[in-house]
Amino acid sequence: MVRIGTIDKRFQSYNIEMVEVTGGRFWKPYDSQSQPQSDHFEYRPPIDLANPKLRGLASALAPAYLRVSGSWANATYFADPDSASRPPAGFDGVLSREQWQGLVDFSKAVGAEIVTSFAVSPGTRDAAGIWSPDQARRLLTYTRAIGGRIVAAEFMNEPNIAVNGRSAASSDVASYTRDFRAFVALVKESFPEILILAPGTAGEAASASELVASAVGSFDAISYHYYGTVSERCSGRSLPAEAHSEQRLAQTDRTLAFYRSLRDTFAPGKPIWLTETAEAACGGNRWDATFLDTFRYLDQLGRLAAGGVEVVMHNTLAASDYGLLDERTFEPRPNFWSALLWRRLMGDVVLDPGVPVTTGLRLYAHCQRGVPGGISVLIINVGEASHAVILPVTAERYELQATRVQDKGVLLNGVPLQMGPRGDLPPIAGLPIVAGASAIAPATIVFLTVPKAANKACQ
Repeated sequence: MVRIGTIDKRFQSYNIEMVEVTGGRFWKPYDSQSQPQSDHFEYRPPIDLANPKLRGLASALAPAYLRVSGSWANATYFADPDSASRPPAGFDGVLSREQWQGLVDFSKAVGAEIVTSFAVSPGTRDAAGIWSPDQARRLLTYTRAIGGRIVAAEFMNEPNIAVNGRSAASSDVASYTRDFRAFVALVKESFPEILILAPGTAGEAASASELVASAVGSFDAISYHYYGTVSERCSGRSLPAEAHSEQRLAQTDRTLAFYRSLRDTFAPGKPIWLTETAEAACGGNRWDATFLDTFRYLDQLGRLAAGGVEVVMHNTLAASDYGLLDERTFEPRPNFWSALLWRRLMGDVVLDPGVPVTTGLRLYAHCQRGVPGGISVLIINVGEASHAVILPVTAERYELQATRVQDKGVLLNGVPLQMGPRGDLPPIAGLPIVAGASAIAPATIVFLTVPKAANKACQ
């Protein structure tokens, strides 16, 4: 297996939405709306970032990037110490200094570097509509003053999407370019340690190429957002049976190809970051909290790593149906367990598995994390037939299954993955298997580690 690329050591990362930090109305989980409702939002208090269980589970995914952004961040006011709790005119929410201090403390405790974006709503603009960097400067200055660190930032969240009429959509590319340059000037002059990510657009936006072209020479990495579909909250019509189709899974490749083309045209050699993604936008589909979405989650990580993406940030860590954790109990969902296995087994060097794609079967290979010369192979069988993988040497097998594909629990080598009575993680161990044929059953995910592979790319 030859080396085909590398990924950031924080490749597998996650989002905590700004509205989670401040408290506010976010996508209502489906378990609180058994029937479709006209109001798809629900108030939740600020997330408890000091919660030991949350910190323990986030730490298990370290090192990571923690992106604090989302559509609500575009209109969130960063308060002065003596500011009132209500947002001033032109803003929808308030981020207090205490809340941001809590976020900085959380990031340090769990080994997650902060990535963010800034307010761009009418409250940040003068009578001519020109953006002022004052709010961004205030947040950055305070972060530095309390010993925090923001490693990367997008100017705003999804400049091609207007939300609730409050976000500054970039249909006027010239205005966006003007304001983006003011943001770049602020960072370069006062906070040069911060990586600038752009354009942060959603999907294959027609305006993305114009935004990238206008920002040539000003950013450090191409960033984009991708969702395969939208949930029924936003009038989506997808079905669980479509979740594993090659047409759906391959959309990840098509969108990446679009942004890779932009990168190659306007910024050759720059890294590509996917800073927001999940199965479905608008809080996720009903099955995103089940084992069904684990196939998409791991397949997407495998495709993107092989395709040259250096960072992938899942939305969210613990909010609505696409969260890795349940937002009320912080109990791990199947995607969390798959994320944990990826973190422990898949290293930063990406290999060519050398196996042709078979209907329903996907293979991805990396150097084994922490084992010189070792390799890890991720095998995903979304088909209806069993397959056999021939191993020339002994290996360890980590098999993920569920009794029913839409269960909210998952089995590792036949044993349920559950938190311990004290909130501790269960043992994560593979089963030794000898050289020869190893069967991969339908609706099964298998990690195989081969510590004695002696792979030259992994020495």
